[in-house]
Amino acid sequence: MRLKGKVAVVTGAGAGMGQAVALRFAREGARVVVAEVNTVSGKSAVEAIQRAQGESIFVHADVSEEKEVQLMIAATLNQYGRVDILYNNAAVELHGQDARAHELSAETWDRTHAINLRSVWLCSKYAIPPMLEHHGGSIIHVASPTGLYGCAPGYTAYSASKGGVVALTRVMAADYARDNIRVNAIVPGTTDTPMIAPLLEDEGVRARLMALSPMGRLGRPDDVAGLAVFLASDESAYCTGGIYMADGGLTAI
Repeated sequence: MRLKGKVAVVTGAGAGMGQAVALRFAREGARVVVAEVNTVSGKSAVEAIQRAQGESIFVHADVSEEKEVQLMIAATLNQYGRVDILYNNAAVELHGQDARAHELSAETWDRTHAINLRSVWLCSKYAIPPMLEHHGGSIIHVASPTGLYGCAPGYTAYSASKGGVVALTRVMAADYARDNIRVNAIVPGTTDTPMIAPLLEDEGVRARLMALSPMGRLGRPDDVAGLAVFLASDESAYCTGGIYMADGGLTAI
């Protein structure tokens, strides 16, 4: 088991890619903290991990709020005494509210950035000190093709927030490399998760998104889990500042 003895905090772990990664981390031997604003789905994820003979606890956290992030890390340290892996997955995509720049409300911009970018910084801010104490760790951010290319017209706030995640990944990687804290980002393609379920209800939209992928299909939550395990494990000891694609070839064309 590649993560045996490690403690992993996974934000937004109640559903979709976050849950898939939390389950995979547990199967690889990590003790997993499921951080989730939705209590029902968070506890359900913990139960799924426990059914798979893994070890996990649930911590309710709105990761856009500094105090709640502090309490999340405190609960992790109280239970397990360390933080080895931080997987920053929590995000929103506000369909029907995100828009072109001149049509976008400040409220939508602020909420999107609070959850998609501010939370990534906050969770890192409070996970790094215990990593420094134990002389190392792995931080993995979830980015997006929209943060690299203009492939999501009309999703101004979301695209900008994910571009910020890419920049944050790189500057953090440079800042903490000598501390043996590695910081990388995963870029999933269009993935069939609850976050974009409203879009995928339209069969025309689903078909168009599938056609954009060279592989001809949407991503599945499990498609990122193997890459996440690699970046979380000691197998990637010389990998930091990387932007790793798990997008079916979307960004290759």
